[in-house]
Amino acid sequence: MGALSWEVERGGNENVSLQGLRIVLALRYEDDEPGSPWDFALFVDDRGDADQRELLEAIFLGELGGTPEQQFPWAFKPSRPIGTQAAPIELDHSQKRGWFRAGKEVTVRVGEPVDDHEPVTCIIPGHHRSGHEVHGETLAVDAEPLAFSFEGKCGYWSTFEYSSDD
Repeated sequence: MGALSWEVERGGNENVSLQGLRIVLALRYEDDEPGSPWDFALFVDDRGDADQRELLEAIFLGELGGTPEQQFPWAFKPSRPIGTQAAPIELDHSQKRGWFRAGKEVTVRVGEPVDDHEPVTCIIPGHHRSGHEVHGETLAVDAEPLAFSFEGKCGYWSTFEYSSDD
């Protein structure tokens, strides 16, 4: 169970810019259970217009091919999408003390990086950038049927790059 967030630094297509828009994914899956589906809710930035929100959804559902189709487990593994909704998304992707919120449905707050001498790499397949593990303070999701809350668990911080090119 968890939540992921992104802010588009640059990108889009020839007609639609996604620069500065945000996305949150709340999820549940069980890797120890063979064939366990990913249940997830996708939140797209309500500041985007209809075309921008539609493009964000298509990218993050893996519908346009490219690297997301290989990097997003919810796109290439069995999944049960709960739905996509526009929401106000606030975030601070600081490497320390970061946080994000999608409407009233998702709240995440992390603390300091974990003291460790070993590099940590991300759980999302196909990444090529290292990041760091952080102390999780709060993770709360209330997006029926996803509903869970944790305190004191781990988190992960990294940058990513996704492309329409394989």
